[in-house]
Amino acid sequence: MPEPLHHARWPDIAAAQRTLLLWPIGSTEQHGPHLPMGTDTLIAQALADAAHQLFPATGLAPAQPVGASGEHEHFPGTLSIGTPALTQIVVEFVRHATRHWAHVLIINGHGGNHDALREAVTLLTYEGRSVHVHHATHPDADPHAGHHETSLLLHLHPHLVRTDLAAPGNTTPISDLMPALRAGGTAAVAPNGILGDPTHATAAHGRSIFHQMLRPLLTTVHALFQGAGITVRPQVPFTIAEADRNSATTASSTST
Repeated sequence: MPEPLHHARWPDIAAAQRTLLLWPIGSTEQHGPHLPMGTDTLIAQALADAAHQLFPATGLAPAQPVGASGEHEHFPGTLSIGTPALTQIVVEFVRHATRHWAHVLIINGHGGNHDALREAVTLLTYEGRSVHVHHATHPDADPHAGHHETSLLLHLHPHLVRTDLAAPGNTTPISDLMPALRAGGTAAVAPNGILGDPTHATAAHGRSIFHQMLRPLLTTVHALFQGAGITVRPQVPFTIAEADRNSATTASSTST
């Protein structure tokens, strides 16, 4: 298996298959007082790492750690490059990457990046480049730094979670909060930066969530190899039948 790009040497990559390059994108933004600001990046990276290990024929690019996080600008430590700059980064990255790989699969861990990814993919597709986006989401997730993300971090990086600082935030449905969020950012509706309740999060639930999020990603990876006429099999139990059952979900998550 080729090493991730930041550990590999160029002859290793030149000799590799170079069908699909995985690229995790996240954010550096506040996630309440109990989670690290790199939470979105860590989740996207973990999914990309798992896909790379299960499908060794993939390449794995270094993560993009800063995205569009203007809604969290009132919290110290949040870093944001905004939608136009992120759009340009994605466009230039994929233009270059597709000189050496047939497909690029972006694994996005932050909802605020959606607009940039949509605009970039529209342009890149028009240019004839093969780029797909997998949004690392879960249908039962609370909006931000709540039960979902805290459980995931307890599973992936428990040493980075300050459970003693976890406290409920604003649990009002996100649809009701949107006008105030758009006007004043997260701080206007949740002074502690949390939209949800992380106090009952567990590592066991995080493990379950992670595997539920991983399955549709693996389905996408498998489908891209199949589309290229290449037969690959994951290296641990993950049945193709299971992938097929998740195909509808995957289609919606890769259409930005």
